[in-house]
Formats: sequence, C-alpha cells, structure tokens
Amino acid sequence: MKTTNRISKTLVAGLILGLVATIGCDSATAPSEEIATLDKDLSATDINEFPYEDLSPEETEALAFMREEEKLARDVYLSLYPVLGQRVFNNISASEQRHMDAILVLTDKYEMEDPVLSDSVGTFQNETLQSLYTTLVEQGSASLEEGLKVGALIEEIDILDLQHELDEVVDNEDIAYVFDNLMHGSYNHLRAFVRNLSRLGVTYTPQKLSQDVYDAIIAGEL
Repeated sequence: MKTTNRISKTLVAGLILGLVATIGCDSATAPSEEIATLDKDLSATDINEFPYEDLSPEETEALAFMREEEKLARDVYLSLYPVLGQRVFNNISASEQRHMDAILVLTDKYEMEDPVLSDSVGTFQNETLQSLYTTLVEQGSASLEEGLKVGALIEEIDILDLQHELDEVVDNEDIAYVFDNLMHGSYNHLRAFVRNLSRLGVTYTPQKLSQDVYDAIIAGEL
C-alpha cells in the first residue's frame, strides 16, 4: 500500500492553488473560543490489555503514517494559535498530542521504530505531510476564517484516512480500538471548527467528506 492512497499528491497541488478566497478578521470580532476537550482518554493500560498480534506490513505502514498525520494536525494548530489567537487551536493541538501518544503506545508495543524522529514543530519524515504542513500553515494564517477552514479540512482528511485504515487494512484489535477512538475525536474536532465558523457567520461546506457523512457528523449521528 502506498501513502498516496491516504493523502493524494493532488491534494497538495490543490491546496497550493488556494482553498478559498481570504477575508480579514481581527481578534476584536472573533467568536467565543471553543473548548474542545471531548476526546476519550486512551490509556496505555487499556491499549495494552488487547492481545499482542502479529502486524501485517500494511498495519505497520498505517501506524507509521497515522503517527505523523496526527503530528501534522498538532503542528498546524500549534503554528496557527499564536497567529490567530483562537483558543480552539491550542485546545485541539493538545488533543492531537494525546492521539500521537496513543499511537506511540502501539508502536512501542510492537517494537517499531518511531517515525517521529524529531518532535520539532513542522518536521516530518513523510514528504507529502511535510508539503501539507507548509501549505496549510500559510493558508490558515491568512485570517481566522481561513484558519478554521484549514482545521476543518485537516479533520476531514484524518477521518477519511482512519476510515480507510479501519475498512481496508487493520485487523489487530488494539489498532482498531485506537483508530476508532481517534476517528471519533476527529468528529469532535470537526464539529468544533464548524461551530467557530458559524459564529463568524460562515456556513462551512465539506471539502473532502461526502455531504451525507458530513451532515451525520455535525448532527452527532456518528
């Protein structure tokens, strides 16, 4: 399996052309700040209670990729928070750190080399994720609206990638448990970004998810 099955290179190209037209917004008119701390805690004890099962090559790649993809989300939000001053980015970056930590429990359990060789913000081994980081931070820094749309896009991508891994790749119970919880965390994050956009008077249109799936997530049906 290739990582382009998860995040295509065409996505990077499309982002470079621009997500949407930029409009200005200063902190004086910012919406009330979202506290996004709804994620279920994933303890090492809970994860390690599942049996040890041999990893397929595809599961090994999935763990490595998702560890860095969660870092992408964390790093973009950490970079946007000081620029935009909206607390939702700081809060969700902490959630993404917990997601990274949960996957690290799995990579340690299966004695994998951690793909996050440097925890520095904006540093990735995966070249596609490296390009995405640069593009997303640049576009999200343009305005609060653009930053929130970037956050929503990241969560859409995360949901699609995790669903792909669960449907097509993952067999081990512990990985399925973690990925399912991470996906539900991304549902929460997407709802938080959309609520913040709504408070700006912006109606968000999904950029990657189907309208039906997006509507179900926003309605709390998934």
